[in-house]
Amino acid sequence: MKIKLSNAGKRFNREWIFRNTDVEFKSTSSYAITGPNGSGKSTFLQCLGGMLQLSEGNLSYENNDGIIAPEKVFSNVSFCAPYLDVIEEMTLTEFFRFHIQFKKFLNGLSAKDIIQRMGLNDASDKQIRLFSSGMKQRVKLAQAIFSDSSILLLDEPCTNLDSKGIALYHELIGQYAANRLVIVSSNDEVEYSFCKEILSIKDKKIN
Repeated sequence: MKIKLSNAGKRFNREWIFRNTDVEFKSTSSYAITGPNGSGKSTFLQCLGGMLQLSEGNLSYENNDGIIAPEKVFSNVSFCAPYLDVIEEMTLTEFFRFHIQFKKFLNGLSAKDIIQRMGLNDASDKQIRLFSSGMKQRVKLAQAIFSDSSILLLDEPCTNLDSKGIALYHELIGQYAANRLVIVSSNDEVEYSFCKEILSIKDKKIN
């Protein structure tokens, strides 16, 4: 799997978040997008995931069969961010069973398997609205990491996690993301310490 940006740029009104960006992200590698708060890391990651459109330039996704059609990109991408919502009226078990209708889990894992792996057994039949912020973040990580997708995009993935949650995050990345394209947006080295390449957005350009 490969994501390629060519002469890419994104702006809001007259302010460019990034511009003149030429970069390739290749499968089985891991990348960190760094920069201070407000520099545009999240915007860049959302552009990579297809959630925001570029203002200029091109974005393409490619696997061994060639260029992936835009309408099929979503099935290859998983995204985790603290600002994304989960369905809080559902119980945890209901939520994962609902999710699997749209995107399968890795290695045939069930909702029960994932709940156990995330250390949330005691909350399996509890509505997510009753979870702490740290528990909700574990759910968001699980939804992304355990989805059977080639691309894993993580925006500040350790937000609201305690030390045990951070340790679990690194354990899951090591176990389930080795053969995938992983891109982490963060200014905290704890979240991207495993990344092989570090790219900065502070100059409004990544290449």
